Parts: sequence; C-alpha cells; structure tokens
Amino acid sequence: MAFVPLTDAERDSMLETLGLPSTDTLFEVIPESVRFPDIDIGPALTEMEVTAQVEALAELNRPAYGAPFFLGAGAYRHFIPAAVGALMSRSEFSTSYTPYQPEVSQGTLQMSFEFQSLICDLTGMEVTNASVYDGASAVAEAALMALRLTGRERIVVSAGVHPHYRQALEAYVGPRGIDLVTSEIVVENGTLREIGLVEAIDDRTACCIVSQPTFFGEIRDLAEAFDKLHAAGGLAVEVYNPTSLGLLKPPGAWGADIAAAEGQPLGISLSFGGPYVGLLSCRRDLVRQLPGRIVGMAKDAEGRRGFVLTLQAREQHIRREKATSNICTSQTLISLGAASYLALLGPSGLREVAEACWHVARYAADQLGAILSVEVITPRPFFHEFAIRTPHPARDVNNRLLEHGIIGGYELGRAYPELENALLLCCTEVTTREQVDSLVAAVREAVGGGG
Repeated sequence: MAFVPLTDAERDSMLETLGLPSTDTLFEVIPESVRFPDIDIGPALTEMEVTAQVEALAELNRPAYGAPFFLGAGAYRHFIPAAVGALMSRSEFSTSYTPYQPEVSQGTLQMSFEFQSLICDLTGMEVTNASVYDGASAVAEAALMALRLTGRERIVVSAGVHPHYRQALEAYVGPRGIDLVTSEIVVENGTLREIGLVEAIDDRTACCIVSQPTFFGEIRDLAEAFDKLHAAGGLAVEVYNPTSLGLLKPPGAWGADIAAAEGQPLGISLSFGGPYVGLLSCRRDLVRQLPGRIVGMAKDAEGRRGFVLTLQAREQHIRREKATSNICTSQTLISLGAASYLALLGPSGLREVAEACWHVARYAADQLGAILSVEVITPRPFFHEFAIRTPHPARDVNNRLLEHGIIGGYELGRAYPELENALLLCCTEVTTREQVDSLVAAVREAVGGGG
C-alpha cells in the first residue's frame, strides 16, 4: 500500500485556510535564484572510487588513539574490552530499541535490570532508572525532581559542574522562572577556589547541585554543603564521574538524595560526542518522581522468573500531564555497553583503572608544575583531570602542541572567561608516561619556561 500523507482535497483545504493560491506561494520568501540551484557534484564514481575518496577524507581526522591525547572535559578516552562491542552488536539487542511490548523483550529487560543493579552498586544509591539521554539531561532531570518533591523554586548549582550541564539545566528551568543561583570560580594565589556555594543555600532552596570530582578534577569534602542543605529541607544532587568511584566515596555514602552522571566512561567510545547514556539514581522514597522507567524482577503465575517494567512514568506510557518528564528516553543499547563494561571489569578491575588514571595524572601535574612559567591551578587531590595556567592564551598553546602531533586539553576560557590562559588536561589508564613526557617537553617549548 502506497503512503499518501495528504490527499489533494486535504492540501486544497489547508491552502484555503491559509489564504494561499498554491504551495508555490509558501516559497516566495526564498529568492528564485537559489530555490533550485545547480550543484556540481562531479561525474559518477564507482564503488571502489567512492571508497577511496571517503577513506582519504577520513585520514584527515586526528583519531583519539592515533596521537598523545590529553582532552577530557566530560568525554573520556578509556580502554574498551572487545567483548563490549561484541555484546552491543548482537542482533537481539541492536534491533530492540525499546521494550514497548516488554513481554516479548525479556532479554532487553533483563539487561536493563542488570544495568540498574550495577549502577546502584557503584553509587551506593537505592534506585536507578533504565537511563536517560546523557549526563546533561540527567542533571536537568534531577533538578526537576527536586522542584517537584520540595515545591520550592530555587536551585543552587556549583560553578564546578560541567558548563554544558549547567547550560542544559538553564534551558530546562529558565522558562519556568526558577531562581537559579550559581557560585563563582576565582583564582587565588595560583589556585582555583569556589566561593558563594554554601552561603547561597537557604530554606527556599529545592536542591544544591555539586560535582565530585569538579569539572576541574578537584576532589572535595561535600559534608558542609550537604549538611546545611538537609538542615534547610533541600535535596542534595551529586554529579559524579563513574570511573572515579573505583577509588572515591560514592554519592550514597555522602548522603546524596539524587545522583546523576554521564555513563560514557563505562565502555562507550568517544564517537564525536554521542550517543551516550545518562545515569540517574535516587533514594527509594523519591522513586515516584524519578523520570523514565524502572525494570523489576517478578514471577509469573507458575513461579517462573521474569522481568517487567515496574514503573513507567514516561509520556509514552501514561497520560502526558501525569508524566515526570516528556523529553526523556531510554538509551538501552548504550546502557548495555556500560553494563557489559562494569560486569567485565568487576570492582577490582574498576579500581585498577581508577588507580592508573590517578597515578598518571599526578605524574603529569608534577612534571608540568616543575616548568617555571606553568601553574597547576587545580587544588590537590584531583582525579585524572587538572588545570594548568601559562603566560599564553590556551588556544596558542594547543596550536603549538598540535605541531608536535599532540592533542592538548580543553581551553577553559571557552566557559570561564577569566581563565583564558588555562588548559584542562586529562590522563586516563591509556595515557603512557612517554606521552606525558612528550607533552611536558612541548609545553615547555610553547611557553618558553625553564625547569
């Protein structure tokens, strides 16, 4: 059967309502000379010629694994076991985008249940949903949860939270007129310092959103902020790096009410920025306001184990006005990769990865800090990321690094104008000391520093 989106009668009726004589009238605002331009795409090519041309274009890219690589800032280069890709590519999973008919998607549901269980173990939280889009949307959804749960309309957010996450948060709550208060990052005596966070918390605050580690890699004591927040009746939202939890105290142990993160470090490739998977967890008593859906384990009438959608608070499952979110979805395939990665590594493997990240980053900071004109401005301790400041604009330093075949760090002036001369550098378990030594030599040459 042919697909006919509009009949002639329906089209005529729409034009009559618009007061237009024909569909051509709709395009009169576009200059006639550019409506149907002649585009010279060259002669037809054979498949072999097209393949060669595309491969030549691809070779112009700088692959993350093809050079010393020190860029992180929210998307991280880690070693991914081959089994992760093998599991993700199995047709049972890759063809099951989402279990709208859960009774015929037992494998997908079981995988989602395992994913939720693993994230709960990782974070020390009681409940995790079957994922959301990415880290930014997870943070925004956490804030919306807090607004609904407290009935308040004020959010305090740390300037140490990823700037993209804060932009997404503002996009979500800005149109509602929510009072969004952000702390300030300053440099004092050559060290980054946050001011105004704890002071901004009061009895009007729905939640305070903090990052552990911060965007600058710093590991902090969250007790003061969380204690004041809970005393004021607000909810604590912790944004975490999942790899860091191989070493660090998890959100549940800090007393976080809601925990949010980007799941990309858990066996997901960089992929030019996506698709990724958002991690969102909370205390059990807050579960009714957790967006998305939750997969549970149950038994049928004959006592056989099965998996079900226990909670379905999405607009596609219930009435739109009752949904906790109308713009969230389940990144089922990507969460399969994250669950596979965690299962393959286990607790000891994740700790080994985290320790390797810790040690190589500390080595890099020590070596760079020995250059006379370079300051390591992230306070210690930090986890696998740290910021340096030089006498030169960060973009100029990055360009000099590229001349040596080195992919440098994130230029912090893009999000923090006062840090134009600062670079955020990242080291993971795949970063070698030889690569760090190459970076140090290139930075020393770029900034003209001794030491």
